[in-house]
Amino acid sequence: MSPRERVLAAVDRQGPDRVPIDVGGTSFSTVIGQAYERLKAILGVGGETAYMKRKSRSALLDEAVARRLGTDTRPLLVGSPDGWQDVYFDDGSFRDEFGVVWRRAGDGHYAPLGNPLRQAGLNELAAYPWPDPHNPGRTRGLRDAARRLHEEGEHAVVLSMPVGFVHLSQYLRGYEQWLMDIVLNPEFLDALMDGALAWWMALCASVLDEVGPYVDVVALADDVAFHDRPMVDLARYRRLFKPRHEQMVRCVKERSGARVLYHCCGAVRSLVNEFVDIGVDALNPVQVSSADMDTAALKAEFGERISFWGAIDTQRVLPRGTP
Repeated sequence: MSPRERVLAAVDRQGPDRVPIDVGGTSFSTVIGQAYERLKAILGVGGETAYMKRKSRSALLDEAVARRLGTDTRPLLVGSPDGWQDVYFDDGSFRDEFGVVWRRAGDGHYAPLGNPLRQAGLNELAAYPWPDPHNPGRTRGLRDAARRLHEEGEHAVVLSMPVGFVHLSQYLRGYEQWLMDIVLNPEFLDALMDGALAWWMALCASVLDEVGPYVDVVALADDVAFHDRPMVDLARYRRLFKPRHEQMVRCVKERSGARVLYHCCGAVRSLVNEFVDIGVDALNPVQVSSADMDTAALKAEFGERISFWGAIDTQRVLPRGTP
């Protein structure tokens, strides 16, 4: 099997010749910058490291490293908008195109601690200037890059879309206020998530109209769980999140033949059937250190309906285990 055939066989639950390898195929299955620099030194690979996401320090693998590791995937990334430069401050923080201020922690990661809609009401939300999802910089060169990966390479092409409406609305509102809004201000939260979803859907249409024929997997990311349980009860999940995520999945499948990979950290076992219902083909990261996420049990219960992409314990075994 070629790497592309192997990945698609696994996602389609058709039995690949071996378990596919993904290191660096998505913005959430790659290597953090500091670790990647050490890996490059060991492998003797030089050059400056590029990043998929500066906020999370997610490295973009050099082709030499990807080949050395035998990864079966290759990433495709949405571009940056024309006419916008992040605004940097003296303390190292920066403001992005949404007006969110990101502050750097000691380990190099950034947290969204400046939230432009934290104190907003419905009137302020209605006046909020959403960035242009159709900005040509986001898709410039993307079709050629996707076609080249698809036609000249043999690896599965994985398009990483920006985070979905859950994360984006949290960044704009602030995490604590967003959680309180679920109970205390549901009308505002609905309007905020609808705005974030509309922005994402417009971007999805623009991107997939360019690259739809050439991508094998589209990666979506929106966490709806904590370490020990889902973020909300099942009734609220079905009202707040499920129908909106279903629209995201539909956007992908109506504009491409790609499989949908959904990234959701945490204890999601009680939600897997919901993910299957909306058309998710594979789930990542399968956070085995979270509650009720035993891989054998997940495979037995859901393995005929969804694939699992990950299941490596990156919190305990990978950083602290012995070879």
